[in-house]
Amino acid sequence: MADVIRVPNAKIALSTASVYPERTPDAFELAARLGYDGVEIMVGADPVSQDIDVIERLSEHYQVPVLAIHAPCLLVTQRVWGRDPWAKLVRAQKAAERLGASTVVVHPPFRWQRDYARDFENGLARMRDETNVTFAVENMFPLRARGNDVVPYSPDWNPIDYDFPQITLDLSHTAVSGSDAMEMATKLGDRLAHLHLADGMGVTNKDEHLVPGRGNQPCAQMLERLATSGYGGLVVLEINTRKAASRTERIDDLAEGLAFARLHLAASR
Repeated sequence: MADVIRVPNAKIALSTASVYPERTPDAFELAARLGYDGVEIMVGADPVSQDIDVIERLSEHYQVPVLAIHAPCLLVTQRVWGRDPWAKLVRAQKAAERLGASTVVVHPPFRWQRDYARDFENGLARMRDETNVTFAVENMFPLRARGNDVVPYSPDWNPIDYDFPQITLDLSHTAVSGSDAMEMATKLGDRLAHLHLADGMGVTNKDEHLVPGRGNQPCAQMLERLATSGYGGLVVLEINTRKAASRTERIDDLAEGLAFARLHLAASR
């Protein structure tokens, strides 16, 4: 029998962070124009990203669903949605429920968030018992200073060895940490619930978020693995287009990323 092409159930979303310095409404417009299955909202400094009423109207206007919410966990978003990290997660959960998003992406706590870090695993478990929304903890990376690794996260930058049932695997972060992304995926098995598709060259302390195929990460192999394993989570293009010389160049990068994902998610058997 001739080989057949099998495309898994995984949907491909555009992270609203991928259009920066354009804004959240532009991400909806470009996702609709280019044919993405939906968007992941990066809740950040853009006031629109924080306003669920506006997000809901944008989704309806462009007919682009919100598939995931990225909670405001970055250093630069420490005051977005307040200072209490648990309140941020509750708000992200409520936003996901209202918008019909399946997943909330969350980073490990910073070490100085001692109370939050101490209860992080148990607290997430309690929240999971109260909702159908998935909380997918993302792999981060250590920082390197004077030849030493500095880990600003607790319990660690790498959540794989901890009791988190759902994980986000970010392929730009694996580049910075020098991790073997394919080995991580193997170790995760069914716990791999969410993929941030990007690339990187492994430059020290530089989270590049390149268009997939432009770095040294196994982006194609990862997608092909997900296709053949029947992966049903999300694939989210999370790239950096800040240096695009024009809007046309930014759109070309976003189109290239989508084409790359669709190509390698089509698995033959």
